[in-house]
Amino acid sequence: MTGDRPPTRHVVVMGVSGAGKTTVARGISELTGLRFAEADEFHTAAHVAQMRAGVPLTDTDRWPWLRALAAWMAERHAEGVSTILTCSALKRAYRDVLRQGPADVEFLHLDGSAALIRDRLDRRVGHYMPASLLDSQRAILEHLGPDESGVVLEVAATPDELVREAVTRLRLPVRSTVAGP
Repeated sequence: MTGDRPPTRHVVVMGVSGAGKTTVARGISELTGLRFAEADEFHTAAHVAQMRAGVPLTDTDRWPWLRALAAWMAERHAEGVSTILTCSALKRAYRDVLRQGPADVEFLHLDGSAALIRDRLDRRVGHYMPASLLDSQRAILEHLGPDESGVVLEVAATPDELVREAVTRLRLPVRSTVAGP
């Protein structure tokens, strides 16, 4: 019976590149059991190449990607599986598309100073997003509105502190650990 199934939760960890979305989302997933997905893995090869070349995506580029992310969350919701997804979700219009998946998407906005995030991007290895695109991302960033479900955390904290604070502020249940033999 579907009425016996607990409600699902769907959290999008948002912010500019370099804010720590993947690190924090993985930590939350490990602590809570929410199914993790990295939005970057949903990009087409052409869009990855475009960003690697330092060319920002346009809204036209982003709409199919955002719809695919919303569909992924909706499919997990239909399965009774809670999710945590990383996605820049910089504009409210992008978040509106994500909310077309499951109805109650919550956002965790990792926010911080441009200097701190630029330093992280300069030290990051193996990611296609160059630090040169940070300014374009910050320019289009629309902070969560008062009517949007979510919390904002300052990224100057450690990843462990951010994970704990996110779990607490979003009231996410921590999965119980099973003791070994």
